Amino acid sequence: MKVKNMCYGKPLPLIFFFSLPLMLGNVFQQLYTLMDTVIVSQKMGVDALAALGSCEWINWLGFSIMTGFAQGFSILVSNAFGRNDASQVQKTISALFMSCAVVASGFVLVSIWFLPFLLRLLDTPHAVFEMALLYARMIFLGLPITMFYNATASVLRALGNSRTPLVSMVMASIVNIVLDVLFVNVWETGIVGAAVATLIAQLLAGGYCLWRLFCLPQYVPKNLVREPLMYVSMLKLGVPMALQNVLIAVGGMVLTRVVNQYGTYFLAGFTAINKLYGVLEISAVSYGYAMVTYVGQNYGAKKYQRIQEGVRSVMVLGIFTSLFIGVFLYIFGNVLLSLFVASDQPGYDQVMKYAWNFLSIMALFLPILYLLHIYRSAIQGLRDTLIPMLSGFLELLFRIGTACLLPIWFHESGLYPVEVFAWFGAVILLVPNYYWKQYHFPKESETK
Repeated sequence: MKVKNMCYGKPLPLIFFFSLPLMLGNVFQQLYTLMDTVIVSQKMGVDALAALGSCEWINWLGFSIMTGFAQGFSILVSNAFGRNDASQVQKTISALFMSCAVVASGFVLVSIWFLPFLLRLLDTPHAVFEMALLYARMIFLGLPITMFYNATASVLRALGNSRTPLVSMVMASIVNIVLDVLFVNVWETGIVGAAVATLIAQLLAGGYCLWRLFCLPQYVPKNLVREPLMYVSMLKLGVPMALQNVLIAVGGMVLTRVVNQYGTYFLAGFTAINKLYGVLEISAVSYGYAMVTYVGQNYGAKKYQRIQEGVRSVMVLGIFTSLFIGVFLYIFGNVLLSLFVASDQPGYDQVMKYAWNFLSIMALFLPILYLLHIYRSAIQGLRDTLIPMLSGFLELLFRIGTACLLPIWFHESGLYPVEVFAWFGAVILLVPNYYWKQYHFPKESETK
């Protein structure tokens, strides 16, 4: 298995070709997420779709906390790899796995009891409450599996390997879709079957990534690290990234509570666009992962000029990509949205109208989302996860503020641009902060 040192070579091709497998992996990840929703909604109807939507942000909270910790911990791995320090890479990987195991186990034990409270707090419609609670409980009980996959994939990305996570996600997507059909359509296990299928697929993906990591014996940990300062350093990076995602999720849950007040059809349309949201940011997330690795490795190697070149290149690439995806969604958006609701279901036309209104506004302002991911990830690669967390706080304020105020004047139409305002709230902190850091990079000459 190959690893890639991103401290050498032209930044744009390096980052783009590193991102490409991540994009394809995200496509497959979104595919099985979409198929979960499509299969459940087509088999069980609009109520099932609304149930998935009512716990969407709660589940995202669990997933994103696991992802945030794993990504934060892996920054130290990329720093050590950029310095060509194999011994330190071993130590950081060992500390990463131990930290991930403790965090995941503790989080599940604490959070599982709060799910009914959260669903009630979101004003979940009574008709779908039990279904939503059952699905959320299954997902949260499986969060250690989610952390297992994110930990192994984050380590491989930190070592410059983006192909193995792609292969693992392709395998997981195929298995998940097959199991969805079996559990939901054949064995009729309902919404529980969809959750179990997702967890089995993630376990397979994590197992494959771990097996491939063992093909790099020079980086495989030999012993458990007993250096408290290393764990402290990891927590300093991981906790703000996890809290950043918590803030985003809280804003999403507040938005869901507001959406719930407008009825099942509006909630179903909101759910459909949330499921399609992943398509909007597939490339943005991939560029973000690539930037964390690229900046992290070059920061470890003290190649500051290369960091500036890489950020400039990806910024231009991200804007062009977002414009292309925006045009694509304007042309094919209705076709994609129609996958979530059968045309013979009650309220089909209303659900489609609501979903399209959300989608059209998001697609128009998509470049803001791409800038958000690029600058946030660049700052994280510089071992600063506090500013991205504060940007998450601003994102929360803008999301809650607009979700609560705009409907006063524009009713449900005021909810359509809420996500765009939230993106803008995060960007207004991230962009000037990155350039302030760039201005203070050491000015000594570098060897590329």
